[in-house]
Amino acid sequence: MSWQSKLLGLHMRWTVKPWLARVENPGDFSSDVDMLRPLLRRPPFLRRFSRPDGLTWISASLTRENAAILYFHGGAYVAGSPDGYVGPLAQLSTLSGVEICAPRYRLAPEHPFPAAFEDAVRAWKKLRRLGYRPRDIVIGGDSAGGGLALALLSRLCRRGTPPLAAFAFSPWTDLAMTGDSLTENADLDAMLPADRMAEVVDLYLNGRSPTDWRASPLYGVFPDCPPVLLQYGESEILRDDSVRMAARLRQYGATVTEEALPDVPHVWQILDGWIPEARASLESTGRFVQSAFEDATIR
Repeated sequence: MSWQSKLLGLHMRWTVKPWLARVENPGDFSSDVDMLRPLLRRPPFLRRFSRPDGLTWISASLTRENAAILYFHGGAYVAGSPDGYVGPLAQLSTLSGVEICAPRYRLAPEHPFPAAFEDAVRAWKKLRRLGYRPRDIVIGGDSAGGGLALALLSRLCRRGTPPLAAFAFSPWTDLAMTGDSLTENADLDAMLPADRMAEVVDLYLNGRSPTDWRASPLYGVFPDCPPVLLQYGESEILRDDSVRMAARLRQYGATVTEEALPDVPHVWQILDGWIPEARASLESTGRFVQSAFEDATIR
């Protein structure tokens, strides 16, 4: 662990985690999350624009033609937007050589499950209407957005139209909350308060089943699944959401790459410019995306 990550972990443990633990209603802190945006650095030469279809496109360099990363932001289904991810996603675009499409999706409690999943499907269909084929698209996301990406992956595998590849940063894949790491890492996780997770689940699901694969892709099926990259922290309360997700995907013959780092905060990848682990993980993701497109070209 770098000294930068150690200092940041201490800061988050004494500021961010207590703040999340004190929020009276998790459904009301969406605007507060925007205050964290200054922490997400923006790389130079940023090119960002939105198309009339409502999709936000992010890139910071020359990119591969007819290729896209469809990326879903995190925020526990109650907060967040693509606006807070411009910096790290532009960096990922540079490292992968692929333009990133980061759609907005509806948030709970105003829009409970399955609204977010429906919007993820809608974003995929928009890319298809723009002329992108399934093999032109890599899907990804972080935390709740990582869960969305993997739920969308299950739907596409079921329908025989899987994307080229998929990746997820610390994905939330089991809203039934059956992972041992929720208790084992409750004190180790520098960011997420484990005792508030059930409240967020209730806000999002609004009485629906926590094992519905559209909300919890851990319970999904993945026939003919493409390669998947999962990055997660060993001390996160969501560690087992990734570990068991990897095992689930391998049951269907998927090639899964797991990259687990010790003592890093939840979704550390978005802290590029602050801790070296973030850049290293984005570089690894960039190589994964590049390799997927190169392999498709060879085939």
